[in-house]
Amino acid sequence: MTESTELTAMSIAEILTSLPHRYPFLMIDKIIEINGDETAIGVKNVTFNEPIFQGHFPGNPVFPGVLIIEGMAQTAGAIVIKHDANGGKKNIVLMLGADKAKFRKPAGPGDVIEFHIAKIQRRRNVGRYKAEAIVDGLVIAEAEITAMIVEATS
Repeated sequence: MTESTELTAMSIAEILTSLPHRYPFLMIDKIIEINGDETAIGVKNVTFNEPIFQGHFPGNPVFPGVLIIEGMAQTAGAIVIKHDANGGKKNIVLMLGADKAKFRKPAGPGDVIEFHIAKIQRRRNVGRYKAEAIVDGLVIAEAEITAMIVEATS
């Protein structure tokens, strides 16, 4: 028997419901493709108006690699929360680690970063995800993200 695969998406309103992050630390604008908690593609539109570019770096704006990793983690977290939503119980996802991180090319204002996420494994409340950040079809960064789902305290 084959399982049916349902691909969906998440608007910014749905992301804000799933994640506790808010401006200026929300690193995804939408998720354009979701396959349960297996795969997803999150999108970050990088603009010159972001506060990070006041100091990173004046005259040569570069979107920080650590924020690219955060965008990967937020994309994985959003799909896990959406997939696990049940009975009104509110959960959050905490990043436990980022391994095998590699940065190949910088991103800057005007770039659209796609965060391609694929589940490696998940056991109960801990998951591991392969993540790639892609701009114009080129991989600019990659990492393996480990996260834990916990019950929200408030």
